[in-house]
Amino acid sequence: MGGFQVVRMPRDELDRAIDAAAREGWNPGRHDADCFWAIDPSGFFMGTLDGRVVGRASAVVYDDHFAFCGLYIVEPEFRNSGYGMAITEARLRHVGTRNAGLDGVTSMVEKYARLGYRAAHRSIRHTFTPRERVEPRSGIINASDVPFSALVDYDALHFPARRATFLSRWIPQSDASAFAFVEGGVLGGYGVIRPCRKGYKIGPPFADDDQTADALFAALCNHCLGDPVSMDVPEPNRAGLALAQRYGMAPEFECIRMYLRGDPGLPLDRIYGITAFETG
Repeated sequence: MGGFQVVRMPRDELDRAIDAAAREGWNPGRHDADCFWAIDPSGFFMGTLDGRVVGRASAVVYDDHFAFCGLYIVEPEFRNSGYGMAITEARLRHVGTRNAGLDGVTSMVEKYARLGYRAAHRSIRHTFTPRERVEPRSGIINASDVPFSALVDYDALHFPARRATFLSRWIPQSDASAFAFVEGGVLGGYGVIRPCRKGYKIGPPFADDDQTADALFAALCNHCLGDPVSMDVPEPNRAGLALAQRYGMAPEFECIRMYLRGDPGLPLDRIYGITAFETG
């Protein structure tokens, strides 16, 4: 592999990585690059061959214990040539001894398993187009009306690390909406809907119960009537799959959540949708 090297991405190259994700049909969010970069600017890698970028991948570190790998794309004409593995080895060095998660397409599961990752569950993308506004349930409020520290605390119940820096960009991003459910002064759920290259995605919807999840989902969909909306539902959350079916959402494709050093045991019954396949 003479002339090949793996280096860290500069910020503008992450925009090109997001463009590559769009070409792969992943339908990234319009502001994903800014949000992802905020997590860990040193966690983005690219392989170059004689100065040309031939592959990219990320391994963002959240804290001393957890990281998440994503955005793994090798340009089609350079696949199966060892370049992708070299990029992967570089990002695993960045991960170090931490546990790491990823959401891999099914065709890559065996390769990830050889690196030590073990499958935890499937997540299935569902899509539909909301047409009619639903009156928000009592208790649904703008997430901006909830103390940010409370949102971070609640989010940390559903993710293997605290991610305040990420959420500070994710929740208020342009052209997005975020709602929370508060009853008796207690936060019982929140969700975000963000604009994508095509339509919108809901992620996360975290909720204490099915009724709250349904109310958050309906409120979020009011933001984009007439546009397609997707949500990546963890398969073990049977109520989440039922919610998708109830609204007439059609399954599109699936990813497999895998962990490098053991399943962290997230409360999947309260995770009605993945935040983002690229960052967990």
